[in-house]
Amino acid sequence: MTWSRAWALLLAGVAVEVARASVESEFSADCRPFLYMGTPPLGLEARSLRRICQRYGGQPRYLTLYDTADHVPIYSAYTFKRSDGGKQADIPWMYEPQLATLSDGREMQPFPHGYLHHNFEDSQAVLEDYDNAFKYERGQLNPDEHQADPSDKAATYTLTNVVPQVREFKIGPWTKQNHVIRRRLNNYCRGTAYVVTGITTAGHMIRHHNIDRVAVPAYMWSAYCCIRYDRNAPFEERYKFPAYAYYGLNDKENNQVLEISIKKLEEFLKGSTFVDKNFQIFVDDCVPPPSALP
Repeated sequence: MTWSRAWALLLAGVAVEVARASVESEFSADCRPFLYMGTPPLGLEARSLRRICQRYGGQPRYLTLYDTADHVPIYSAYTFKRSDGGKQADIPWMYEPQLATLSDGREMQPFPHGYLHHNFEDSQAVLEDYDNAFKYERGQLNPDEHQADPSDKAATYTLTNVVPQVREFKIGPWTKQNHVIRRRLNNYCRGTAYVVTGITTAGHMIRHHNIDRVAVPAYMWSAYCCIRYDRNAPFEERYKFPAYAYYGLNDKENNQVLEISIKKLEEFLKGSTFVDKNFQIFVDDCVPPPSALP
């Protein structure tokens, strides 16, 4: 599959075969509260990607659109929780039973010790894919530092929420930008902040046993929407509400993260991925209806 077409596999109302429970043609009702106006990104075609309502501890935590052929999430969508940025300790990496036809499991599970049936390996990334990928770190699209509840943090440790990030990019510009967004939303968002974080890619793969296993993003991007915010915030922060975005090159060099408007991010994605002219990350680009204003 060519990665310039990765977004061509998304969402324009074409039904996808239901695999299991919350992996379905549309995001389930109990996961839609993680989406602004209950609506996922618009203007995209759906073909073979799987929609996952990410469950942990018996509760939905966020949602992910996952590519089962190239074993990466295309995006994760979540609601930001006011947080001090602390990391969750001693959480094992998990996999998604919903993606495997031989499983009736409805929520993520820790990888077992020993044998994992090939049916799981066919549908998603496994720990061994990252074992010898020394250039890359496991980068969360829904980062644990943007969550507060221990169970919400724990739920970010599934490989269906992870893409290979070049180490210098992950520990440098991308992590720094996640800190910036956490502080901004902590300080100035007065309502619910909806976040969508996704990827584009250019065809590079992590190989394991001489097989292409996990696609490597060319770019990573993120956008947030918070319609109830502090109107008295400093101008340099206030103009970045109700919505703003950022993206960066997933590389060792020239990997600075750029903050831009939602419109500019959408234009960038239209030029670097296969989306149609109606592509929108948030309904009406997060311009709230008058009835929603404080």
